[in-house]
Amino acid sequence: MKSVVICGSMRHSEEIEEFADRLRQLGVPLVLVPDFGNLRRDFREMPEHKRLTSQDYKKQVPELVLRHFDRIRKADVCFVFNRNGYLGVNTTLEVGFAHGRDMVIYALERESPAENGGEICREVLFTDIVSTPEELVERLKLTYEKGKQKKGKKKR
Repeated sequence: MKSVVICGSMRHSEEIEEFADRLRQLGVPLVLVPDFGNLRRDFREMPEHKRLTSQDYKKQVPELVLRHFDRIRKADVCFVFNRNGYLGVNTTLEVGFAHGRDMVIYALERESPAENGGEICREVLFTDIVSTPEELVERLKLTYEKGKQKKGKKKR
């Protein structure tokens, strides 16, 4: 089975952890999640423009972004936790980075409508929509089996 990196907004950090825990329970060997540091829950749930009024947070952002890029490099598959179709600027950047690495990118939900801030340019990067950890594990198994078959054909 393949490894997974989860990308998503800080405002969904608790749900991301729950999703990741379920993937681990289902046997995914490596599940990487964003490290939102030791930020208070009320702070994590603020819009990014409000969080950026904190000088301490501003200093942390570059390191948080670069560390998550390292997690993306280590994974086989990218999963975008975009509850209600929401993606912030940092997650959009991560999706672009994963796409540039030619990764399979699954998303929890379709992109928000344009009138709610959605961007078609993000959705075109999603390989497919996967709504549950169980469904994602099934996709990972299929991808893993296809990869094994390709390797077997090369050896002949």
